[in-house]
Amino acid sequence: MREMINMIVVLTVLTAFSGGLLAVVERGTANKIEDQVLKFQKAPAIKAIFPEATNNPLAERFTVQDTEGDKLQVFPGIMADGSKAVAFETKGTGFGGPIGLMVGINLKTDKIIKARVTTHSETPGIGTRAKTDLSFVNQFSGKGVHENLALKGDNGEIDAMSGATVTSRGVSIAAIQAEKLYLKLKPEIVKHMK
Repeated sequence: MREMINMIVVLTVLTAFSGGLLAVVERGTANKIEDQVLKFQKAPAIKAIFPEATNNPLAERFTVQDTEGDKLQVFPGIMADGSKAVAFETKGTGFGGPIGLMVGINLKTDKIIKARVTTHSETPGIGTRAKTDLSFVNQFSGKGVHENLALKGDNGEIDAMSGATVTSRGVSIAAIQAEKLYLKLKPEIVKHMK
C-alpha cells in the first residue's frame, strides 16, 4: 500500500511539474506565434486586399468588442482616394478543418473590396484552389454586406468550385460570418477609424 501511495505522489509531482513547464513555454511563445501568424498568414492577404493603402494596416490594427463579448481584430486601410476600409478574418469549416478568410469592406459603401483565404487544411489540388485560384474568392468582390453570399446550391449567389463543394461552402460560411460581424460591430469600428 505504501508503494502505491509513493507512486501516486511521484506521478502527481511529475504531472504538476510538466503542466507548469508547458504553461510557461506556452506563455513565452504566444507573442512569437502571433507575430508569425500575422507575418505569414494575415499580412499577404491584407496586402492583396489593400494594395494601394496610404497607411500601414498591420501597424494600425485594433480590436473591437461588443457587449456580448464578440471580439474582432481589425486592420484599417485608407485608400489613395481617401476612402476608408477595414479588413478582418473570419472562419468557416471545410473538408480538412477550419478555413480562414480575410475580408476587406469599404466603410462608406458597405461593399466587399476583396476576400482572400489565409489558412486552410484542404486537400492539395482540390480544396487548396480556394487560396491559389482567385476566381472563386473574387466572386465576393463588389458584393454588399446585405447580399446573400451563400453558394448557389444553397440558394445564394456564389458559384462553388468544381469538385470542392465542402471547401466552397466553408469559405462562403466565413464570408457570411464576416457580413454579420461587420454589421454588428460597425459602430465600434467607425469609432476607431476617426
